[in-house]
Amino acid sequence: MRDIRREDIELLAPAGDWDCMRAAVANGADAIFFGVEKFNARARANNFRMDDLPDIMAYLHSYGVKGFLTFNILVFEDELKDAQALIDACIDAGVDAVIVQDLGLVKMIREMSPDFPIHGSTQMTITSPEAVEFTKPYDMERVVLGRENNLKQIKKIADSANVPLEVFVHGALCVSYSGQCLTSEMWGGRSANRGECAQACRLPYDMMVDGEHQPMGDITYLLSPKDLAAIELVPDLIEAGVVSFKIEGRMKQPEYVANVVSKYRKAIDDYFADTWTGPTKEEVRELQQSFSRGFTHGFLNGTNNKQLVDGTFPKSRGVYVGRVEQVLRDGVVCKIEAPLKRGDGIGFDAGDPTKKEEGGRIYDLRRKGVKLEGEAEEGWLVDIVPGRSDVDLRRVKVGDKIWKTSDQALDKRMRATFDTEKPYKVFPMHVRVEGRVGEPMRTWWTDVQKGTTVEVVSEIALEAAQKRPMDKALLEEQFGRLGGTVYQLEQIDVTLEGDVIVPMRELNAIRRRAVDHLAGERPKPPVYVKRDVDVLADAVVEHTSIAYGEAQLTALCRTLEQVQTAVKTDVAMIYADFEFIKQFPAAIETCRAAGKPIALVTPRIHMPNENGYHRNILKLKPDAVLVRNTGALYFYQQAKADWERQIAEGIVPADVQLEYGKFPQIIGDFSLNVANHKTVQLFMEEGLDKITPSYDLNIQQMVDMLGRSETSKLEIVIHQHLPMFHTEHCTYCTFLSEGTDYTNCGRPCEEHNISLRDRIGMSHPVRVDEGCRNTVYNAIEQSGAEYLANFMELGVPSYRVEFLEETPEQVTEVIDLYQQALRGQVSGTQVWRKLKATNQLGVTRGQLVK
Repeated sequence: MRDIRREDIELLAPAGDWDCMRAAVANGADAIFFGVEKFNARARANNFRMDDLPDIMAYLHSYGVKGFLTFNILVFEDELKDAQALIDACIDAGVDAVIVQDLGLVKMIREMSPDFPIHGSTQMTITSPEAVEFTKPYDMERVVLGRENNLKQIKKIADSANVPLEVFVHGALCVSYSGQCLTSEMWGGRSANRGECAQACRLPYDMMVDGEHQPMGDITYLLSPKDLAAIELVPDLIEAGVVSFKIEGRMKQPEYVANVVSKYRKAIDDYFADTWTGPTKEEVRELQQSFSRGFTHGFLNGTNNKQLVDGTFPKSRGVYVGRVEQVLRDGVVCKIEAPLKRGDGIGFDAGDPTKKEEGGRIYDLRRKGVKLEGEAEEGWLVDIVPGRSDVDLRRVKVGDKIWKTSDQALDKRMRATFDTEKPYKVFPMHVRVEGRVGEPMRTWWTDVQKGTTVEVVSEIALEAAQKRPMDKALLEEQFGRLGGTVYQLEQIDVTLEGDVIVPMRELNAIRRRAVDHLAGERPKPPVYVKRDVDVLADAVVEHTSIAYGEAQLTALCRTLEQVQTAVKTDVAMIYADFEFIKQFPAAIETCRAAGKPIALVTPRIHMPNENGYHRNILKLKPDAVLVRNTGALYFYQQAKADWERQIAEGIVPADVQLEYGKFPQIIGDFSLNVANHKTVQLFMEEGLDKITPSYDLNIQQMVDMLGRSETSKLEIVIHQHLPMFHTEHCTYCTFLSEGTDYTNCGRPCEEHNISLRDRIGMSHPVRVDEGCRNTVYNAIEQSGAEYLANFMELGVPSYRVEFLEETPEQVTEVIDLYQQALRGQVSGTQVWRKLKATNQLGVTRGQLVK
């Protein structure tokens, strides 16, 4: 087992405003993550301002707490200068790290500073040792793993990667992999990759199975996970190698922050004090009270689809109290399963969250007809009397669930932890004193935690004492008067020659000067190297335009029938994106027989122990591989390097049975989140033969990026059903099976097709991949055909159409129309109108204004 010390473990808390920051510090957070008004994944939080950075960091550092700035979004081309200004401000203010999603931003930061710390955000979708290895050339200080990693996988990554790991332990769960969700922007124009998630996963959906509506009773929130609460797993997480325990919640109230931070602080401290017994029932209830959609360990104990999603409600409920047993004239009768008292908030749950629910504050509690003054205990049968105007008891029915929705006493207790003038923390001070008659007294004061020492010399020389000479006890008393400061005298060493004395006022002055000096040192920022660079100096300004008839069209197919149809057309390449790897050989055979190049497509996610999938792809000898994550990209980079080395040495690799001298082209897909020319350049330097821009770009953002990028290696997806959610959670297993995961679900995905019908009647297909992950696709295909001329003018040579459920006739029609458009025979407008597709490029249409 690792030799782990308390100081190796960090408790990382969220702060959306100053009160939340104070609550986190007061309750024992070791570090805080926060955003400023732009460039962070919680655009709807209050957030701080860039001008606040020096004050924030001085405040945090004065308490020995680190501050990390969230920069965990994609950065568009026209924002790079503003992004540089914010990084400049972070470096100057001494921010301890930035949490980054965009690899182009990572590249830019490293151009600006070789030592400014970067943390790879969970939006980077880092879920395997290979994905961690991919980040190492960029000297990231830490990576935040995906919430989908389980404890065994975390330990494997920690053992092999040798990079500090941060893991979410508490708070809301996204149903989709972070950084891989396009739903919010597709349906509501608010991008999750831009910090504006509209929480489409919390909406109700109807389950459609093979085109027929399947009634689910009161289960309608099919994609709304419960909340993560891993407090019981604190020892397992520490022993698995997690160094930073991250609490979600920059949108939450300060009382939530105080409550959750204090509970995890106690759990971590108990572990290192060998007093760990797990959270008490009351501690769990208090966590539920602050915010809870129901608690789960998420994926930390492995996948359990049944436990992850309840499906009956999408919002915080609080603490479950019990069910209504009788409705009275002025209240209800309930055998309560949690303590209640006057003033608590309650809500009545009739099983349909879409309708107005009754609720209010408790005005009175009665037991056996007697009014209770104190708290009603768990297990008691009580009358709950709400405020007269709060609840319409005519709408409350026997059997309704009762939830305790708020607890004013808990909120008051939590607020008291940080709403105080007293320092939240004190730090040990060591003092050394020396002196003799006729000379000034010399003192050295050491801030033990910070490691700084100041010397303070008396302004008055020591005199011989006539009556009561100074001794250690007197100096300890005078120098220990540190109330109202962040210090506490822990140790004093006194070496005085003879009986000496100095006036008390001088001792007090020495103490004040020493504290002022040391307290002034605490907030000082770390100093980083900062270079003055032009972040646009590497932009490409000249492009060779592509004439009509010169551009190539490729087709991504998701069925063998589509492949068999597409090979009969003049597309330049076929991509096979099948649910199961066993379907690949037939596609390879079809393309080989037709003399058509074929690319095999990797899954979106790369987990530990999944390289066998990629080795099998190489054994099939495709012409190219479409790579959808950095973990798989690292695998193919290493495989290619081994191949080239063995070719150079005259050795034919045994495990990579490819044609002599040839290795498949490596093509990067949209899920690598390429949104600016820096990211294009980074992936070109990483050896990609072709790169697909992110779907987060609207037409203007795409044109801006193309205008500064090497476009000859770009391929734009011009027609598709947008992949919206990509989830570890499997709807097939959850709702069509008695099982809990792939080992016992019976594989209903091989017999049925599910789609999710939204509130306006659109049915969105759900497909699985080899790893049993689900992708929810948009019901309607969309087309960027109207912008082909713009892209060809900027030198983009390759365009892709993607199919989902299209028939052979539809495949032929789509390919033919786009080929005509690329030859200039029909307009883009004619294409999308004929196909009845949505006229937009990525997740939002945008406008071409420049």
